[in-house]
Amino acid sequence: MNYLKFPDEETVNKYIKQKEPLIIAIPFDDTKPVLMARVDDAFEHHILLAQCEVHETEIDKYFRIIVDDESADWTFVCPPDYKNISDRKRRITRFYNDGFAAISEVLSDIGYFSDVRIPKRYRRHFEAMGDDGTFIS
Repeated sequence: MNYLKFPDEETVNKYIKQKEPLIIAIPFDDTKPVLMARVDDAFEHHILLAQCEVHETEIDKYFRIIVDDESADWTFVCPPDYKNISDRKRRITRFYNDGFAAISEVLSDIGYFSDVRIPKRYRRHFEAMGDDGTFIS
C-alpha cells in the first residue's frame, strides 16, 4: 500500500514508533494512497482529507479509523452505492469484509496490532440486517 502522511512521512513515522493515536483514511480504490496523521494534527477525517488535498466530498470513498495501541475504532458508514451492490444486506456484508481486510493490512503495515472495533453508534447497519452485532466489541 502507498501512504500519504501528514504533515510529512518523517513526523508520522516518529508518531508510529511512539504508538501515538492516529487518524487514518483507507481508500476503497487501492490506486490512491492511505492517508494518515496523528489525531492531534487532524482531529476529524474530513480535516485529514483536506490536509492531504482530497476534496471533503470524497469522504465516503474511504474506510475511516482512529487507532491507538489498543484499539482501532472504525467509523462504519457504508455508502448506499458501495460497489454498486443494490441489496442492502449484501452491500453491508461486503463493506464489512472489505473494510476489515483493508484495516487489518494497514494496521499490520504500521505495527499497530490493535483490536478493530465498531463503536455502538455505528452498529445500526447490523441491527437493520437483523443481527444484534454482539460479535463486535
